[in-house]
Amino acid sequence: MPTEVALLESRALRGEQMGRVDVLDKVKFLVMLPDGIHVRTEDVARYFEVSTGAVKRLTDRHQEELIESGLRVLRGVDLQSFHSDMMSLWAREGVESYPQAATQLRLHTRRTVLNVAMLLRDSDIARCVRTYLLDAEESLRTRYASLDQRVTRIESCLTGVGSALQELGPVLVRMSERLDSLDRKVEMTHQVVGAMSLRLTDVQQDVVRLDGRLDSLARQLKDLRRRSGQRGQR
Repeated sequence: MPTEVALLESRALRGEQMGRVDVLDKVKFLVMLPDGIHVRTEDVARYFEVSTGAVKRLTDRHQEELIESGLRVLRGVDLQSFHSDMMSLWAREGVESYPQAATQLRLHTRRTVLNVAMLLRDSDIARCVRTYLLDAEESLRTRYASLDQRVTRIESCLTGVGSALQELGPVLVRMSERLDSLDRKVEMTHQVVGAMSLRLTDVQQDVVRLDGRLDSLARQLKDLRRRSGQRGQR
């Protein structure tokens, strides 16, 4: 885990933290210009509770880095245009005047203010911001480590499942073969039952014919007895 000193000394480490602008409001409310994007040097100084000169000196020493994080220096036409836009926005809010810079204006974004917090040594507010950043990174590392452990456990479980599936494969093959054999036996049984059903149909027809012949024979015998009886009476 990086230390506060490392954060103060390493531009690369500061670059890794530039997305954490939410930390600023956790420490102290940052008053923005009416456009909601920029703050002036004096506003930055007021936030960190240091002099405007301290912020200007720090900006001069690290101007290249701060420009990369969003610092703008307005002069001439750009400065006049910005003042005009700000006066228009402030007028909507009922503010009659807007303090204007004479020759140039340094505009900081929230990223730039966070960058200043990682560079400014003699400010309790800046130290609080750095503490929040480092604590948040430690929390993130802890969550990552926990997630990594969970993934490792899942991977080990999957390894066991893979071995079980490998052992289960031959068993499934044998069961499939037995089921195929059973399907063939059932099909053969269906064929035998079908043949027996046809044979029973033929037997039923034979029985019906036999019943008809027996009925005919019984009638013949009845007629024969009746005739014999008539002869005996004569």
